[in-house]
Amino acid sequence: MSTDTETRTRLLDAAEALFYAHGVQAVGMDRLRAESGVPLKRLYREFPAKEALVAAYLERRDERWTTSLRTYVLARPDARERLLAVFDWLGEWFAEPGFRGCAFLNAYGELGTAVPAVTEAVRAHKARLRGFLGELAEGVGGGDDLADRLMVLVEGATVVAGVATSPTPAPAAQARAMAELLVVPPGERSGTDAGGCVRP
Repeated sequence: MSTDTETRTRLLDAAEALFYAHGVQAVGMDRLRAESGVPLKRLYREFPAKEALVAAYLERRDERWTTSLRTYVLARPDARERLLAVFDWLGEWFAEPGFRGCAFLNAYGELGTAVPAVTEAVRAHKARLRGFLGELAEGVGGGDDLADRLMVLVEGATVVAGVATSPTPAPAAQARAMAELLVVPPGERSGTDAGGCVRP
């Protein structure tokens, strides 16, 4: 690993740990310098503004988060189980001691649309998640409507878990139970709508 790459990795590791645990606005560049061990002058050479570091941290987190989810889910042999495994993965994530909700929604909640690079990173992450849910919905014969409902379940469970008093997988289990009602096994679709979902 080159010196430049190592420096960037140290900065991003420190940024992820601090921003996720404490929030973007509560963490200053001096604290990032102290945590990463990278001199302030070098820090600013890598990231001329704090906003650039926030965007880079989110972009890297998106890649790792999405890859982890896809790897976990696609290991399941059955299309319906792959879809429901999304919520199993969420449950494991929600139960981690350091869980603080969705890093992307947290950053967006703090900064809104004031920082275009951060807004773009947040929206790109959510678009990738929605795209993956679309793939899974298609795998069980569903369409955009099913994918949109799954997205609401994923996001809702994440928010509920994020504000819980302690890490808990319960919101993921509850969302999984609701997703099971939406995903109809083959041969039982006569009572479904065009999105592959059970009609009330």
